[in-house]
Amino acid sequence: MAYLSIALELVALLLIVATLLPLIPTNLGVIRSLDFPRLQIAVALAANCVGLLAISRDGTALTLAVAMVAALALQASYILPFTRLTAPQAKGAGSCRPDDRISLLVLNVLQSNRNHGAALDLIAAKAPDLVLLLETDAGWHAAMAPLRAHYPHRVEHPQDNTYGLLFYSRLPLRDPTIRFLLQEDVPSLRTTVVLPSGEPVTFYGLHPRPPHPGHSSAPRDAELVVVAREVAKTKDSTIVAGDLNDVAWSHTNRLFQNISGLLDPRQGRGLFSTFHAQYPFARWPLDHIFFSEHFLLSDMQRLNDVGSDHFPIWVDLCRAPHAPAQQVAPEASEQDHRDAEKAIEAVR
Repeated sequence: MAYLSIALELVALLLIVATLLPLIPTNLGVIRSLDFPRLQIAVALAANCVGLLAISRDGTALTLAVAMVAALALQASYILPFTRLTAPQAKGAGSCRPDDRISLLVLNVLQSNRNHGAALDLIAAKAPDLVLLLETDAGWHAAMAPLRAHYPHRVEHPQDNTYGLLFYSRLPLRDPTIRFLLQEDVPSLRTTVVLPSGEPVTFYGLHPRPPHPGHSSAPRDAELVVVAREVAKTKDSTIVAGDLNDVAWSHTNRLFQNISGLLDPRQGRGLFSTFHAQYPFARWPLDHIFFSEHFLLSDMQRLNDVGSDHFPIWVDLCRAPHAPAQQVAPEASEQDHRDAEKAIEAVR
């Protein structure tokens, strides 16, 4: 029992440290990566606390138990907004005129995945207006050729470095542009999508490089800030989507929302964890769809696995004249603007 108690105490210390390290304002990948498994750390804290108290009630065990409860509360504060225990940030739509609807499917295909047919079948089944495919190389580009019969408007930029993207639209596009915002091998998309009603919608497709131990999160963070600032300068209807290689509850993600003013449909509805598709115990929400207050949410789904390490995610939106009056868009504080400037300066 003594050895087990010591082992649980060491695990407690590790979990507490893993909870506290992300509070450090740094872009070191090894620390920023700890933003991802908050749910897993929270579960481990609860289990370890119960286990430790079950075998020991000495001063050390009680002190660590109190610290673990505090750490668990901190982790929960990040996760709870993405549960049904809070009010939805993006309000639901009732009826919607067909001309005001727009649906979108986002999928990081996993470049090495060759189950092209599963992706095509899924797209055919959901029949979204817009399709954004990420990690697409020449093989994926060729395999997606059947989509061209149903999606007359498209932007195709395959690459073999896991940052290629393919974008297909049933709706007309204006000024589609592939941009390299911060890194010359990491493309992003900006275009205007024209709804059947004639209303323009600015669309951004993003897939910034992720943080890894030994690598900085600065390029990812700065790219999100650059786009957020662009969005903030316009009053147009806007959708930002993609694999942002960041979790919904991170500081960078909250900063992106506050600067851009965009809504997150997961808040008040669920995590919609999209990565890793093959490991249920290690999943977090990496794929995102944000939209401006001009839209209400008709539906949102995490779709079935198609052989990738990411699940596809799908939304059906309604652009409604009364939507801005029903929703409160995030607003940036002075500290947010200072943090945004620091994120940009970190890559200069």
